[in-house]
Amino acid sequence: FFLLSCQLRLSAEEVMQWSQSLEKLLASQSGQGVFREFLRSEFSEENIEFWLACEDYKKTRSDRLHGKAERIYEEFVRADAIKQINIDYHTREATAKRAQDPTHTSFDEAQKTVFILMERDSYPRFLKSKAYLNLLNQLQINNSK
Repeated sequence: FFLLSCQLRLSAEEVMQWSQSLEKLLASQSGQGVFREFLRSEFSEENIEFWLACEDYKKTRSDRLHGKAERIYEEFVRADAIKQINIDYHTREATAKRAQDPTHTSFDEAQKTVFILMERDSYPRFLKSKAYLNLLNQLQINNSK
């Protein structure tokens, strides 16, 4: 089970830092994993998957941008994509256009929209979730022994 393997590498301090901001949560490999599990339970894991795909895309060599842009568009942005992200029509159209002639910033607008959605919607629920609170509680108990 994912949370169990995380607990071995996590400190209560690190897990408490996740509550400071979504940026701090996403900056942690373990935080990404725990948050992804939470999003999966809410049937919205496409948001973090898209966000992570965009982070990876920004580090892509220029000669590989086209192929990656196409994959991200097909998987997350296209109107009938399997893991379609929740973005408005204007952002979807603008992103589709940018993906045709890809640059390292082609997905920035859509990524920002998804980030804000997670920050306002999923992240506050995550901080109140049993998954997060139990993990924090468990680590605090282990540290006090």
